[in-house]
Amino acid sequence: MIRLRAALLAALVSMSVPAMAAEYPTPQDGEWIARDFKFHTGEIMPELRLHYTTIGAPSGQPVLVLHGSGGSAASMLTPTFAGELFGPGQPLDASKYYIIIPDGIGHGKSSKPSDAMRTSFPKYDYNDMVDAQYRLVTEGLGVKHLRLVIGNSMGGMHTWIWGVRYPQMMDILVPMASQPTAMAARNWILRRTMLDTIRNDPDYNNGNYASQPRMMKYAIAAYRFASAGGTLAYQALAPTAAQADKMVDEQLAQPVTSDANDFIYQWEASRDYDPSAGMEKIEATLLAINAADDERNPPETGVTEAAVKRIRHGSIYLIPASSETRGHLTTGSARFYARQLQELLQTAPQRTM
Repeated sequence: MIRLRAALLAALVSMSVPAMAAEYPTPQDGEWIARDFKFHTGEIMPELRLHYTTIGAPSGQPVLVLHGSGGSAASMLTPTFAGELFGPGQPLDASKYYIIIPDGIGHGKSSKPSDAMRTSFPKYDYNDMVDAQYRLVTEGLGVKHLRLVIGNSMGGMHTWIWGVRYPQMMDILVPMASQPTAMAARNWILRRTMLDTIRNDPDYNNGNYASQPRMMKYAIAAYRFASAGGTLAYQALAPTAAQADKMVDEQLAQPVTSDANDFIYQWEASRDYDPSAGMEKIEATLLAINAADDERNPPETGVTEAAVKRIRHGSIYLIPASSETRGHLTTGSARFYARQLQELLQTAPQRTM
């Protein structure tokens, strides 16, 4: 049954001063090698390096947290996410939960094109990334069952895939800022335009560049402004051309820290994403968290609502648009849904641990 709990969320959004982010145990880094990893293309990598971060003791209930495109485990350790979820008394209190945050293939300190292979690196997709996460969790860390899989943006799309590909592996799924539908429409149009801009920069040189392509920062800025930030928030932040110019100038002044090949692989991996056919396979309790003003995943299409109706224990939590929300970026602030996540963890049945 679909539950649009907007009233509860409106109460959260109306809080003018968020609670102080809590402290949580020091994150621990680890690395595991997946041997003879086979990609969907048929290519086999003898040693695929998978970096990960854990918080809490292995004796706690295992929770898998999945980052977005271009991110890493480190990008999930922000005051607005980890600081609202992992501390004492918070929904994912690390004294009770064993939190696992992998760096996806091609991201962070895991194996990626810029290590040496450049464009010879296997063309991975989201299914490959999820299969690597599964091997890390089960073979590398010896975890047989997860209490929760939660992910944001690309991590949200991975969460949908987890539910379809490994339906008995978890009790709860919380995909955020994502939809269980084919990568298409504006979302893919903008991604394709961004990637083609980088590829067509003469500096790129078919991936054999000596320095990062100069057009890369413009491509990234255009995609970001077009697909994340929130309409009401932008109107409040830039009500004049001068203020809008200032925002653009500030964005373009930021250094590009991504390697171009890594970046292209990271975003192109979404091209064949489409878990829509497998909704009936999902066995876990699922709560899809999206923002009403999410530019990449607009709720008015009805795609997610229709998909969730096909899930036995599925529901939606839609964050109302406001000057406090940031469109696709809204779910990076856990204060918008911490109460609902806490309730879900308390009520969703545990199956096998």
